Parts: sequence; C-alpha cells; structure tokens
Amino acid sequence: MLTTESLHHYWHTLTGPGGDLRLFMPQFVLCLTIVLILLLRTFSDHINAKPFAFIGTVIGLLFALWNWMSASISHEPVNHELFGGMLVHDMFSIYMTVFLLAFAMATVVLTMLTGMPDTEDSADFTTLLLGSVVGMTLMASANTILMIFLAVEMASIPSYAMAGFLKARRASSEAALKFVVFGGASAGVMLYGLSLLAGMYGTIHLPTLAHEMLYQMTVTEEAFNPTLLLALVCFVVGIGFKLSAFPFHFWCPDVFEGAPAEVAGFLSVASKAAAIALLARFSLTLVGTYHHAPFEPEVWQAAIHAVGNYLSPVLAVMGAVTCTFGNLAAFGQTNVKRLLAYSTIAHAGYMMLALATLTVVGAKAVLFYLIVYFFMNLGAFAVVAFVRNVSGSEDLDAFSGLIHRAPVVTVAMSVFLLSLMGLPPLAGFVGKFQIFAVLYETGWYSLLVIGGLNTVISLFYYVNLMRVMIMTDAPDQAPIISLPNAGFATILAAIVIYLGILWNAPEQWSQIASTSLTRPERAVTHMEAPAADLVVEASPDKTGN
Repeated sequence: MLTTESLHHYWHTLTGPGGDLRLFMPQFVLCLTIVLILLLRTFSDHINAKPFAFIGTVIGLLFALWNWMSASISHEPVNHELFGGMLVHDMFSIYMTVFLLAFAMATVVLTMLTGMPDTEDSADFTTLLLGSVVGMTLMASANTILMIFLAVEMASIPSYAMAGFLKARRASSEAALKFVVFGGASAGVMLYGLSLLAGMYGTIHLPTLAHEMLYQMTVTEEAFNPTLLLALVCFVVGIGFKLSAFPFHFWCPDVFEGAPAEVAGFLSVASKAAAIALLARFSLTLVGTYHHAPFEPEVWQAAIHAVGNYLSPVLAVMGAVTCTFGNLAAFGQTNVKRLLAYSTIAHAGYMMLALATLTVVGAKAVLFYLIVYFFMNLGAFAVVAFVRNVSGSEDLDAFSGLIHRAPVVTVAMSVFLLSLMGLPPLAGFVGKFQIFAVLYETGWYSLLVIGGLNTVISLFYYVNLMRVMIMTDAPDQAPIISLPNAGFATILAAIVIYLGILWNAPEQWSQIASTSLTRPERAVTHMEAPAADLVVEASPDKTGN
C-alpha cells in the first residue's frame, strides 16, 4: 500500500547519503537545463540559450567534481548500482562524466565565439547538445544490456540532427541523412547481438551475464561457441560505428565535411570518448575477476582467458586496420575537416589497440589519452571554425599564409598538429607513449610496430597542413582572426604543452578510474534470480572451500 511513510522512505533512498538521485545530479542538472531552455523557447524565438547551456554544464560539472572528490577521500571502493541496477556509479563513470561535461562546456564556449548557431536556433542546438551528452554519460555508466542500447540511441539521435543543422546547405543535409542511415543499421546489428547475449545467458545485467558466461564455459568446456562469437561481433559493429572504426567508418568523413566544424569537433571527441568508455566497461566486465568463483581459481582463470580469446583478436585487428586506414586515407585530402575526420579515425584505432589487451593498464592508457585528445582535437576544429568565419571556406587554400594573417592562431594550430602526430614534448607524445608502453608490457609487439609505423605515416599530412599555413603566400586583403578567438586557441595550446611536461596528475586520475572497471568485490547481484543459485553454490560458508 502506498503511504506517506513509504514515499518518504523512497525519497530518502534517492536523495540521502549515497542516494541514487544525489549521485545522478550531474545528469539531472543537464535534464533540468534542457527543460528550462525549452520553456524559454515557448515565450520567444530570440532568446540566446547558450548562456543557459553554459551555466547548466558548469553546475553539472561541479556536481560531478564533488562526486569525484567525495569518492576519492572514501576509504572504501566506490561501487553503487543506481535505479535498480540499470546504472553503476564508480570512479570510472564519475571520471567520464567529468570529462564529457567539461567538453560540453568547452563546446558551448566555442559556439559563443563562432556565433554558430545564431540566436534564433540556439535553443534547438543546445537542447540537442545537452541531450546527447546525457546519453553519453549513461553509456559510460550502463550496467545492463537494455541501458547500453538506450544510452547509445540517446547519444546518437541528437547527433544526427546536429550534423544537419545547417539546413540551407545541401552538404549538411546529405551528411545528416548518411549519419541516420548508417546509425540505424549499426544500432539494429548491435541490438541483435545484445539480444543474443541476453537469450543465451538469461540476464541483461552485465556482471551477472559475465558470471553466467564464465560458468557455462567452464562447465561445458567449449573451445568454440559460434553464437557467442556472433553476439560479440554484432556488439562490436555497433560500437565500431560510434568509433568510426574500419570498416564502419563510411559516415565519418562525409558527415564531418557537411556538418559545422563545431559539431564535427564535438563528435570527434565526445562521441569517441563515450564509445570507448562503453567498450572498456563491457569488455573488462566480461573478463573481470570475481570473488566466490564456483571453481578453482585456475579453472576460472582459464574461462576468463577463453572469453578474452573471443574479444581480444577482434579489437586488435580492428584497431590495427583502423589506424592504418585512417592515416593512409588522410593523404590527398583538400578539405581540412575531412582530413581531421580521417585523423579521428586513426586515433580511434590507437585507443582500440590499448583496449585489445583487455587489461586495466590498457584502460588507464586510454583514459589518459582521452584527456590529451580533448584539448588537441578541440583546438584543431576550433581553428577550422575561426578560419571558416573569416574566409568562408574550410579547404586547405583558406589556410594559405595563415602565419601572416594570424600568427598566434597559426602557432596554436601547429601545436595541435604536432601533438596529434605524437611529437615530444607535447601531450600527444605522452598519450601515445602510454599506449605503446602497454602494448610492450603485455607482449603485443606486432601492434606496437603497427602503431609506431602509423605515427610516422601521419607526419606527412600533418606537416603538409603546417606547410600551407607557414610557407605559402597569403591571399590579398585577407581578414584577421579576432582576439577572443585567438585567445581560446592559445589557452588550449598552452594546456597541450603543459600536459606534455607535467602529466602526473592526469595519469593518477586515469589510474584511479580504470581500477574500478574490474569490480572484483562484486560477483552476482540481487537483480537476477537464476544467478542466486550460483552465489549460494560458490559461497565459502556454504561449500566449505
């Protein structure tokens, strides 16, 4: 019976110490901001929604930082299931929430500087942007198969609309259409794979699914399960689309070329970060170690190794081919956004190489790389937007002689490009070094060689863009980039340089976040009835082991 006391008790569980709603406040603030912007839109079409979006992301970011600091000073591992187990609140999800909200805030600032979109369309754009960010944070904290699919779709659908936001441009509408078609197809394939997993193991709860998978593989001693392989491949197809990993990259260059540079920059970082976070959580949950295993540790570890044999080769091959294809396809590109799109594909490949090791140190390297990627890629797309505003073009020719028109912005862009190459002493070098070190330590020498060769290949097209900016003549009467825009690029470049020299703090943050992925203290939860028998069977006080 629903009583006042029961309602009060339920509300206390949501908002009290450790309550679900309190821990969910960053996303809740974004949702409230969306509602506020939509309400304001009903009164006038000429209200600039960007300041409201900025304030909302700042408040949400402060809540996320508070969650991080509160969890950091805790003496116990932070691992809470929220809303009946649909989401998980741990250091990894907090880390990604801070990352995504910080990037959303920077993207809003960039749109304020570039004036895209105009005041009349700002409410629509910021609503789509914040809605997509909410979905991306849910991708990082998804704890069930159902939430994985809902989060991916929540992040993707607003992105389709943002890609085609320049309604008067045919290229923008074409980009959005391609994005929708490929996105719908990949979502269907991923949903099929997730459905196979749920049907095979009778659960949608990821930790329980992992336990059931390992248990059945140990009992049946199956060396090969084609249905499991098909399910995992279908899941990787869906994530490969979000990562624009080869051969699911078709949409990326066309969408980036047709979409505004601000949207392309957002997709290149935030979308990739959310997909990598989901892939890391899914993969390491499946191969994570659990207490109360129903078999001897050696037998249980053999099952974990067997699951890794399904995932690891797929991720390794996709990562190697993706970074190689991205770097080779970037040659000969005359549109800078298209060039950066292929660069984005290559960097997604680098991150997949680290995840292919299926280790916590691999996840740590990826999380550190995301911080570096944040600033250098956002900076590169920001400069493209600034040049577009003053020249009306995003082709290589628009960057001719940029050193004479905007020397500060040219230096900043050079820093971003050199960092994307991975040259010291910039942050990109440290990020790639961490990934390559993981490959060396885990014995993936072939992937290490492929990554090193791709770094050398990427030098040519990055240097070519620098050559155009510095060593070619400037067009007559070319306008100069404004001081606020130059200041924004300078700040990002300074951070890239700083992180290349003093990177201990970000490395510690990524280390803390990555260690929560395995969740060793969790075996099976209350969510699934079939799993309860396994826990009883495995419990030391029941078996005597």
